[in-house]
Amino acid sequence: MDFCNYKQYTDGMTTSPDPAYILFGIKHSGKTTQGRLLAKKLSFPFVDIDEIITKQTGFTPRQIYFDYGPEKFMSAEEKICRVLEKKCTGKKIVIATGGGICDNAPALMRLRDLGMFIFLEVSEEIAFDRILEKIKFNDDGSIANLPAYIARKEPKTEEEVRAVFHDVFTERTARYRSFVDTIVPLDAVSEEENFKTLCGALGIV
Repeated sequence: MDFCNYKQYTDGMTTSPDPAYILFGIKHSGKTTQGRLLAKKLSFPFVDIDEIITKQTGFTPRQIYFDYGPEKFMSAEEKICRVLEKKCTGKKIVIATGGGICDNAPALMRLRDLGMFIFLEVSEEIAFDRILEKIKFNDDGSIANLPAYIARKEPKTEEEVRAVFHDVFTERTARYRSFVDTIVPLDAVSEEENFKTLCGALGIV
């Protein structure tokens, strides 16, 4: 797999003392949506790490995680962050990270000096409802479209899905809160309303 062809993502960036903005959060917290809005407002390039993984490998993060294991996925994630560290230090950019990057210390180290770490925090209820909107309960008892970290536990019911998600949500939320620079609470409102909240927290008018 070629993880290192990122010229298309880093062209056009300019050197600046202004920080990059690196968005973190649980899956379905709005990192990609809010990241695109923020990049557009600031006229910064936008990078989504999960999208790069898919474009460069031909596999989604879920496929890599589920078929090859979490270590293989985290290795790919760290390699991407290593290139971003090399290409983007000191440059204006908005980066959306994957929902589980809080468990990948080498990847976090690569991003640390790029700019501000921002945690988009949503409630457990909001995040779980967004997962429920995506999943499908099949006639054979299986559940389709689960996040890989839940699917690997092979839950059979909504209650089991919720239990797995609760444990991961609790652990990851605590971990994100421990290392980010700014926490921005988002709600079950429109993308535009949440973007106003994000801009307010960052002092962007």
